[in-house]
Amino acid sequence: MAKASIRDVARVAGVSISTVSRAFTRPDLVSQRTRTKVLAAADKLDFNISRSATALKTGQAYRVALLMNEEITSWFNTEVFAGLNDVLHDAGYDISLFQHIDTAENRKEFFTTLPVRRNVDAVFVNSFSIDSYEVEQLKRVHVPIIGINTPSISNFDASVSIDDEDGMFMATQHLINLGHHHIVYTCSQAADGIESSIDNRGRGFIRACKAAEHNHDLQWQVLSVPRGREFADSALAALLALDQFPDAICCQMDMMAIPLVLKLERYGHTTPRDYSIIGFDDSPYADTINLTTMRQNPRAMGRNAAQKALTLIAREPLANAHETIQPQLVLRGSDAVFNRAK
Repeated sequence: MAKASIRDVARVAGVSISTVSRAFTRPDLVSQRTRTKVLAAADKLDFNISRSATALKTGQAYRVALLMNEEITSWFNTEVFAGLNDVLHDAGYDISLFQHIDTAENRKEFFTTLPVRRNVDAVFVNSFSIDSYEVEQLKRVHVPIIGINTPSISNFDASVSIDDEDGMFMATQHLINLGHHHIVYTCSQAADGIESSIDNRGRGFIRACKAAEHNHDLQWQVLSVPRGREFADSALAALLALDQFPDAICCQMDMMAIPLVLKLERYGHTTPRDYSIIGFDDSPYADTINLTTMRQNPRAMGRNAAQKALTLIAREPLANAHETIQPQLVLRGSDAVFNRAK
């Protein structure tokens, strides 16, 4: 059986060839009724529009690149991807995912070969900074570069981020205002050769503690543990090894706070009876264990970034190219006013 052509689809649907093309490539220009007829005809004829032909006609690849310094499996990364897909899928775009752009070798290979391929219409950089060489390489692609929660907006055409430093400053200040005087910040070590947005949270903790030292009886410290899948267990061991267990723990992320709440109870430390603990993200299961945390919405950030990309691809101006969103303090049951008499 001969393969159906776009002309065949147009005949069966009773529309023009250009209408069939628009129904696939620019659905916003076609009524829902007409598009339904075209899709039904295409399905009946087992027709597939040629992506390469569309690219040649429009000059677009209908593909974007998403760069991550870690795996997509984390809550934040999967939510960002879902947000991008919410917008870009309906616009006809595929997302090419590039994970582990985190070593010198990986980064050099990616940023050297991307300009040669030139097969994307936009590049999203998720949660890490890019250096001057990498910026130069990306600029050679001549497509928009959009940052998603990057440490800096420099060299990006657009960006959307949360304020990690101020968010952790607020979280720490909350614990201080509850009267806690021995506060520990648990975090994973920064990766070598890469600046990640999450590292700004530690600066927020330190800034809040230093600001409160002059009028509070405050003892604070940073417990930094190796990165990797075992970072929560490493934080647990580091806390239990302290000469004096803290009365408050400020965690870099919920993925560290949640297992700490569950495992510390085995060793006689129950929240909020014995200590307060606060996380960061409001990720899944934070509400299940009643964790006080800082809320962010990475899926909404992904949608926002995708809309900015589509506007830039269309060569239209952005009313607000760079946006910074403040995380929200979500009060639950893992914190309480500190009782010095205990």
